[in-house]
Amino acid sequence: MKSPLRFFPSTALALLVGLSATGALAGDPIHQVPSEVCQNCHQEIYKQWSGSMHAHASAMKDPIHAAFYQSEVGSPTEEGQVAKANKQYPVCLACHAPNAARDKTTKLDAKPAYAEGVNCVACHTLAKYKGIDAGGGKLRLGINAYELADKIQAPTGLNLGLQKLTAGDDPFGGAGASGQQKPNPHLGEPVEFEGKKIPGLPMEGNPSLMRSNDACMGCHDKRNNPHGVALCGTGDEYAQSRTQVTCIACHMPLSGGLTDHTLGGGHDQGMLERSVLFDLKAQPKGDKLAVDVSMTNQQPHILPTGAPFRNMYLKVMAYNGKGEVVWQSTKGHPSEDDPQAYMFLTLVDDEGKPVPPPQAKKAGADTRLKPHETRVLSYEIPAKDVVLVRGELYYNLLWPSLAKKFTQLPDELKQPVLMAEAEKEIAKP
Repeated sequence: MKSPLRFFPSTALALLVGLSATGALAGDPIHQVPSEVCQNCHQEIYKQWSGSMHAHASAMKDPIHAAFYQSEVGSPTEEGQVAKANKQYPVCLACHAPNAARDKTTKLDAKPAYAEGVNCVACHTLAKYKGIDAGGGKLRLGINAYELADKIQAPTGLNLGLQKLTAGDDPFGGAGASGQQKPNPHLGEPVEFEGKKIPGLPMEGNPSLMRSNDACMGCHDKRNNPHGVALCGTGDEYAQSRTQVTCIACHMPLSGGLTDHTLGGGHDQGMLERSVLFDLKAQPKGDKLAVDVSMTNQQPHILPTGAPFRNMYLKVMAYNGKGEVVWQSTKGHPSEDDPQAYMFLTLVDDEGKPVPPPQAKKAGADTRLKPHETRVLSYEIPAKDVVLVRGELYYNLLWPSLAKKFTQLPDELKQPVLMAEAEKEIAKP
């Protein structure tokens, strides 16, 4: 995947060598430091992050968010934009471009750190979670839900006190203990590394935030649309599940001594496949086959969660000995002829008609899988000529209506993704 700074090569180069005309490395706030500065030392983490949806969260990078942003706000490259619904600063930037939100700018191409979406410093300057409840029925979302720091917040920090007591001060930040001598900008002073000037990025340990769900909930708890309809309610779903498993345990697991910064979610095939336990059973029943398809949501939140237009559907097929389909649960989308197999959230207007999230006045039907729910869908299939029954579970980022409406989106974002499959061979008498 291309660098997140592909739109701003000259600015990125200037920042890396410390010669920015704006003096970004010399005196600008820490939240304006782009992630390519961090790449100099944290190459594997940067590689993981740069392919993540966090790196592509802004309207400059995420086509789906960009489509909504263009409709509800306007251009992400113009200053002074306001939300059309309430004429206020766009609240979506507090999550999707938090560094820009800190500066109350809507011109996301003004600095690389704005366009990068949720970049390194956006997460690692969160100091304390205040919660999203601002009182009076109002929510403080994204970056507004936190007290912020001018130091890098780390899961453990450097913890050099004992080493200083026993071995003296190490200008390389303790790296010598592992045999890898590197200048360390996290001691607070600028350093030069492989010919590049790196700003001083002082660091302190903050495990209470960085190792807990508090690091996530500012953006992933919930948010309301201008009419007070709750959207993206993952936090409430998590609380209702009564689980003790943290968000980080699934979405940022440790591997090879590093915390995974790919931050897999609905765009990640591996995460989708791990999300559901899927099985199929078929038993003879006279001249028919009784087929049960079992789906267990293994997540401590609704599946699918997050953006309210994400959905899943099931399709069951029966094949003869030639590999031909002799029966199927639905010929088109199951919403038409097998509604039990369509798992989605409906948002509606005052008359109960489906509408996009910004216009919704209330929530309608919700047939998604609840946290840890096991749901079994049953079918009776003509047994004649059937030698194989197959079930397929698909995941969609968009409702079918939105996929048709947003013609500008790449096809891969509009097409269903196979997330689970199961087969049962039928023995002939």
